[in-house]
Amino acid sequence: MTLTERLTHYEKLMRLDKPIGILLLLWPTLWGQWLASHGRPDWLILWIFVMGVVLMRSAGCVINDYADRDFDKHVARTRERPLAAGKVSPKEALLLAAGLSVLAFLLILPLNNLVIGLSVVALFLAASYPFTKRFFAIPQAYLGIAFGFGIPMSYAALWGDIPLEAWVLLLANTFWAIAYDTQYAMVDREDDLKIGIKTSAITFGKHDLTAIALCYAATLGLLAWVGLQREMGIAYYAGLLVAAAIAVYHLKLIQGRNPQQCFRAFLHNTWFGAAIFGGIAAEYLLRSL
Repeated sequence: MTLTERLTHYEKLMRLDKPIGILLLLWPTLWGQWLASHGRPDWLILWIFVMGVVLMRSAGCVINDYADRDFDKHVARTRERPLAAGKVSPKEALLLAAGLSVLAFLLILPLNNLVIGLSVVALFLAASYPFTKRFFAIPQAYLGIAFGFGIPMSYAALWGDIPLEAWVLLLANTFWAIAYDTQYAMVDREDDLKIGIKTSAITFGKHDLTAIALCYAATLGLLAWVGLQREMGIAYYAGLLVAAAIAVYHLKLIQGRNPQQCFRAFLHNTWFGAAIFGGIAAEYLLRSL
């Protein structure tokens, strides 16, 4: 195998060819950065967090594929992943995940001790998430905490502590993750039932659409609470209204439970996160004029 071929396999293992995961991790981090800084982000801290998102999401994908390498062989959508297809060895995957994690840790060394401590928790969440699919009925909730952990870390970096608002935002992100990752899990529901993996799509069963709708509603309700506490204006709530319309569109896409449409809805969730961030950024921009 040539070096170019090996690097291509590593790229696919880290999902750098599929940036949706980076975006779903990035949006809540940006919510936290903008709210914690009152719309005036520290650009060095912001750069550290954005790079950290890319590195930790990549490491998480590698760990996920390592954990699922025997399951992925039996799922049509994943059987050609580098580890499942035998193009990358388990040892290579572990070394790659370790290298990415070390780089992410080095990035945050200029920040305070609270952030450094939280980074250990973040690493544990990313590394342990894939294994929750063996025993946890709704592993998507665990994923939501892992994907949203940039929120309390953002407040820790900018405030030196973590207020209630940060935990409410993390909870909002957890409900959002359950919504979008259930859509993702609906694509593989039949295969997952055969191999014994637990997902929210299986747990919710025939109530999956209702559960997704309630999770979107909880996300927007918690974000509205944050807006009330912050005395946000029309731009913030306009962002939530656009996000609500996007959520309704997703429910329309998945109402027939067609796997292709469910996957399309999952991918489209980046616009839900972007709408919320757009509302936050626009609110603070208008305040500065």
